[in-house]
Amino acid sequence: QVQLVESGGGLVEAGGSMRLSCAASGRTFSRLAMGWFRQAPGKEREFVAAISWSGGGTRYADSVKGRFTISRDNAKNTVYLQMNSLKREDTAVYYCAAPPLGVAGLPSRLYEYSYWGQGTQVTVSS
Repeated sequence: QVQLVESGGGLVEAGGSMRLSCAASGRTFSRLAMGWFRQAPGKEREFVAAISWSGGGTRYADSVKGRFTISRDNAKNTVYLQMNSLKREDTAVYYCAAPPLGVAGLPSRLYEYSYWGQGTQVTVSS
């Protein structure tokens, strides 16, 4: 069982930066790939980024590539999402997620993830 708690959301001006954190409980964190998703009002939840268990592999949605960076610290059981050059269309609730143990690669689909945080709101103003 993995429990995830996001933090770091808030209000930021367009062009600004923000870093989200996701603290995980459980002894299996360092063996799990991790992902970030987001959901804007009236839209479906969408993939943002994923990172391998070691941190050596990453994957991004085209909409955030070059602006967002996912990273992790296995000693702290924490995964991060550094967001730069934020745009209004980045406004959403951001969710941290973990797949079940044994899922390989860098999953990007909702159904590949079993554990979800409660989400943190990110609002980008113009």
